Amino acid sequence: MNYGISSTSSITSNEIAAPARSIRKGRISLIVVGSMFPGLVVSLVLVVGPFGGAQEHVIMGTALLGWALGWALLAALSIRWSDQPQRWAVVPAGLMAGAGAGLLVFRPDANAMNLLGWIWPLALIALAVWMALQARWNLRSLARRLVLYPLFVGLVVAGVGGGYETIQEQVDRSTTAMPGHLVDVGGRRLYVHCTGSGSPTVVLVSGLAETSVYWGGWIAPAVAQSTTVCDYDRAGQGWSDPPTSPQDGVAVATDLHTLLDHAQVPGPYVLVGHSTGGAYVRVFAARYPDQVAGMVFLDSQPNEALIGLPDFPSQYRVLRRASALFPSLARLGVFRLVNQFAQDPLPLPARDEERAVVSTASLNRIQRDEFAELPMTLTAAAALTTLGERPLIVVTAAKGAQPGWLPLQDKMTGLSTNSAHRVVPDIDHPGLIHDRLGAAQSTQAILDVVASVRSGTPLTKS
Repeated sequence: MNYGISSTSSITSNEIAAPARSIRKGRISLIVVGSMFPGLVVSLVLVVGPFGGAQEHVIMGTALLGWALGWALLAALSIRWSDQPQRWAVVPAGLMAGAGAGLLVFRPDANAMNLLGWIWPLALIALAVWMALQARWNLRSLARRLVLYPLFVGLVVAGVGGGYETIQEQVDRSTTAMPGHLVDVGGRRLYVHCTGSGSPTVVLVSGLAETSVYWGGWIAPAVAQSTTVCDYDRAGQGWSDPPTSPQDGVAVATDLHTLLDHAQVPGPYVLVGHSTGGAYVRVFAARYPDQVAGMVFLDSQPNEALIGLPDFPSQYRVLRRASALFPSLARLGVFRLVNQFAQDPLPLPARDEERAVVSTASLNRIQRDEFAELPMTLTAAAALTTLGERPLIVVTAAKGAQPGWLPLQDKMTGLSTNSAHRVVPDIDHPGLIHDRLGAAQSTQAILDVVASVRSGTPLTKS
């Protein structure tokens, strides 16, 4: 009788324990998904939400902290709620949390981030391989193949892309000859390249997220046949050293003034600004009016862009946040891959040099900074109220122009009593520099201002 009771009790206990173990084993797949998905979501929410538009170290630091949370959840939940504890997940959680916190605390500058580019790709690949082996040994679930393995492959691809980008940037810099030279502007060096001869000297100021390279395609060689022409790289762009902090229009204008002085480039100058470069030259003219002989605006950003263009405020808000992601994407080699397929009518070798330089994280860092400082730059540019009788030509690309653009372009001619507005109907915004026909129109406007300065005669209105 006792044996029967004992046997019955034993059977009942086993029947209860078996489903419990089955439930615990079945939870591991949900735990994997429920850990990695929050990590992804938290990372995305942080970089596009409260930290949207922040500097590179903040974007990368918060993203790493989000992923660290995901790995920490995997370790904690699997230990507590399954019979397959993934204690190894503590390692990526700790490493990513430490790296993220380090970026936020130490705030590495552009040079430090470039140096880290020689370290983190190999470390990321090694970590991904180690995690894959740990998952294979410790996780018996379809989630290993469907969730973790694709994630590990993604980490390896990111590491390979980051390593390739770091190496290729070094190769580009070491194999591409510097046609100009670097000039000290007070603890930093800026790149300038002057060609041609004669006066007045034309100074070419590039648009946002551009460098001196695109001027060398069509415009600078053509202008150099008639007078001295100089192009340069703003701080952090192309060959120039990075700034210590983001620069607004006043800082950019101050740098340019110091550069021209230290490089012994005689003024006064014909200033040529493309896109946001037009705002920079207006700031320069407002602060150093005696150094300006004439100006050319090539589809220049108007001072009233944020209030006078119906579509621009919303575009700016999107670009302001999106541009903060660009440096991190550039470090993964994303832009270098995309730009290989981009159509660009610049002549060789300027075309290849342009593709290479716009792919770098350094340039994309400056693009983010210039977007962030754009409202202050436009405010500073508005300080220029008149050029008097000094010649000014406004060249506008009508193709693809947003509503309100042409009237604001025409308004800028009011800065001078000796001005002309030339609308190019079949050329778009970048085409005034990149396209041969558009660049010819831009070149002619520059030469016309040079001729007006030399002769003292008014510009023709056509």
